[in-house]
Amino acid sequence: MAPRTRVDSFELDHTAVRAPYVRLAARYSGPAGDVVTKFDLRLVQPNVQEIATAPLHTIEHLLAGYLRDHLDGPVLVDASPMGCRTGFYLTVLGAPSEPSVLLAAVRALEAVRDHDGPIPGCSPERCGNWRDHSLHGAKAWAAEVLARGFVVQPTVALPDLDPNA
Repeated sequence: MAPRTRVDSFELDHTAVRAPYVRLAARYSGPAGDVVTKFDLRLVQPNVQEIATAPLHTIEHLLAGYLRDHLDGPVLVDASPMGCRTGFYLTVLGAPSEPSVLLAAVRALEAVRDHDGPIPGCSPERCGNWRDHSLHGAKAWAAEVLARGFVVQPTVALPDLDPNA
């Protein structure tokens, strides 16, 4: 039996979006009035490309710091890679605009592209799979994604679906 709870990301028409993009995925208000916002930072076109795990893992480690450096105001809670390996979910405390997150993402990816030196947190003590990294691959992917040009992508919802789909 399928779960009864609908998952927002499964309602997105992945064939109708055009990556790379930033998309407001969800916004939640807590009981104390806190706002948590989730963004879809899609680096490559769904069902066309995927980023290999080693460069994606390195992008994750680098984005963890560079996004925090470039987001102006809201607090980045987490930047989690998508299981489909096409991008990241960004969880932010606050309600930043999509254009401001887009600008921070571009600046962070420029920093990834230009990164020299060690990969932050890349040691057996700090990372659960520290040998699965590729700085060269991360830099190449960041350059390719930036060359395509980021946009703000509105949500393209699928029509009403069978809840068991």
